[in-house]
Amino acid sequence: MSCAGARSRRSCRPGSARFATRPTSNTASKSERRVQEPPEVTGHRPRKRFGQHFLHDPSVIARIVRAVNAKPGERIVEIGPGLGALTDALLERCDHLDVIELDRDLAAKLEHAHSGDPRLSVHSGDALDFDFARLTAPGERLRVVGNLPYNVSTPLLFRLLEQAAIITDMHFMLQREVVDRLTAEPGGRSYGRLTIMVRLICECEKLFEVGAGAFRPPPRVTSALVRLRVRSEPLVRLVDPRAFERLVAHLFSRRRKTLRNSLRGQLGEAEFEALGIDPQARPETLDLARLAALANALHAGPRGA
Repeated sequence: MSCAGARSRRSCRPGSARFATRPTSNTASKSERRVQEPPEVTGHRPRKRFGQHFLHDPSVIARIVRAVNAKPGERIVEIGPGLGALTDALLERCDHLDVIELDRDLAAKLEHAHSGDPRLSVHSGDALDFDFARLTAPGERLRVVGNLPYNVSTPLLFRLLEQAAIITDMHFMLQREVVDRLTAEPGGRSYGRLTIMVRLICECEKLFEVGAGAFRPPPRVTSALVRLRVRSEPLVRLVDPRAFERLVAHLFSRRRKTLRNSLRGQLGEAEFEALGIDPQARPETLDLARLAALANALHAGPRGA
């Protein structure tokens, strides 16, 4: 599991059917041997320009696999497989796995390691530009897993939200602070545009935290695994979803301004009163329902101040 599934400009700072833990044995499985080997043995040194931090802790990998809980017939996609530690563990429990790897050397190593295995398809490329719809047949939906490069995690999440209609759920290892933003409540410093746009489409659940020692080389931050389940329909009714997205971006780009100042000339006192929203409030205090009410009211057109 690496951070190389999407382009990274800086060093990355890492992310039911019962799962039976293997009995203790003197003979490690293929996936267990691989994750315990240092980079020098695998023949690949982490590349800073790709922000590579390889997950090597078998117990963490087992927890991720349990969380994903892959079932027969499901189409699983892994972003940033890296050295293949999580890839091997997932392949033991799913019918087919697509992996997207930006580092061409790692993609080639994965293809070589799994040559002749029809269960694995390796796609060499940037997840930010990848058309996930090409992996699905009519009626199919994807389950996405990955250790995302943290400096591009937000645009990648937005990219995946655009294709939410073909996704069932997502399990991502992210910087803990990013996960805290995804699960934040109104009124807190972590609550913002990312919180709102993801929660509109997905149910968000922080599953567990992972220390730096689980990665090689260790990042300077704590990581966390988050589960994003795509809702059957958006959490609130929106007359114009694009207009809602623009409003949220506008408000949270000036989050310290009051609603009255941010929406001057668009909503007057009477409209705020009718909506039951304090014009002196700041965007970070509004939940999804109130933000949706604002967007739907603005959709009717400009009003007097």
